[in-house]
Amino acid sequence: MPVFNAHIPANRFSTEQKRALADALNQSLVQGLGIPEGDRFIMISEHGDGELSLDPTFMGMERSSDAMIIALLLGAHRPLEDKRAVSAAINKLVVEALGVSPDDIFIALIPVPNENFSFGRGELQLADQSPRW
Repeated sequence: MPVFNAHIPANRFSTEQKRALADALNQSLVQGLGIPEGDRFIMISEHGDGELSLDPTFMGMERSSDAMIIALLLGAHRPLEDKRAVSAAINKLVVEALGVSPDDIFIALIPVPNENFSFGRGELQLADQSPRW
């Protein structure tokens, strides 16, 4: 049930690279959190000049024009250890998939109570049960 929104620079990555990015994001959940591969909900949004702004050096980074923001909505029940694992997996797999610098990947983890997710039909499938993974 985690949901990704990757904000990337427009016209920088090919269709194949965007597919590789989506695959890397999905695999980061599998490797970092043990989530099944079919739990795949990913949006990739391209932003033109002046629409995506990441400070090039904030927090000691050396960001390039490839810099992106990856937001991940995930269950609020996740402990810090899980957040560290998934952040590391996202960074590693996106770097491998796209050949970008580890400094170019800004990650925002957004905790959401499980009962706030609907997988369809307007139902809150997780509202009355404990997290499965």
